[in-house]
Amino acid sequence: MKLRTPALVAVSLATAFTLVACSSDSDTETATGADRTTDLTVFAAASLKATFTEIGELFEQQHPGTTVTFSFAGSSDLVAQLEQGAPADVFASANTSTMDRGVESGVVDGTPVDFATNVLTIVTEPGNPVGISSFADLARPDLQLVVCAPQVPCGSATKKVEESTGVHLTPVSEESSVTDVLGKVTSGQADAGLVYVTDATDAGDAVTAVPFPETSGAVNTYPIAVTADSANPELAGDFVDFVTGPEGTAILGEAGFGAP
Repeated sequence: MKLRTPALVAVSLATAFTLVACSSDSDTETATGADRTTDLTVFAAASLKATFTEIGELFEQQHPGTTVTFSFAGSSDLVAQLEQGAPADVFASANTSTMDRGVESGVVDGTPVDFATNVLTIVTEPGNPVGISSFADLARPDLQLVVCAPQVPCGSATKKVEESTGVHLTPVSEESSVTDVLGKVTSGQADAGLVYVTDATDAGDAVTAVPFPETSGAVNTYPIAVTADSANPELAGDFVDFVTGPEGTAILGEAGFGAP
């Protein structure tokens, strides 16, 4: 058997070490370079689900390596989660009072920015079989009405309309989010419900919308802000800028949201 010389062994070991080092460098680059992802968690009002999902996809396209994860629910539930320590980078509320609560409790950082407005409309089953034509009709004793709970922005807006019109509603249930109200109507569990115009638009033929003029006195303004404990405050700020910028504004406008 032919034995290797010490010099040849040394060269072989050096070559092997170089290959391992190069391989290690390559693996590190893959893990920390182009393939690295940054997660951004956004807490947003339930009425923003369709638009923010679209905005999130476009934001990801323009920010390679970013994954946007949403949690949609009633604004009051979301701010309560933030106060209890739930991790999030951005908070978008369906009204200013809930955002103000977030600012006062210290879970929101900086000054919130208003980015949209919304108003209520009545929704019924397709074709409006119960014959609703006005807000006052919702007080009929034979009507199975569903609304948002008072602490939820859409519920707060409902109360404002009640107070301004003097119409007292007796709903069969009060839901924790506007999407829950819509779900009760589309599933046939309620004759009518009060939701945002944008939710009715998104539901399409699944409901019939019945607008009423008194809703103009209860306009909800939507603010957005970076959270105080954001793990990625710079990227979170970029998302806020994107929502309030031309592309985000266009998507919101197409869905029926008004300008702030």
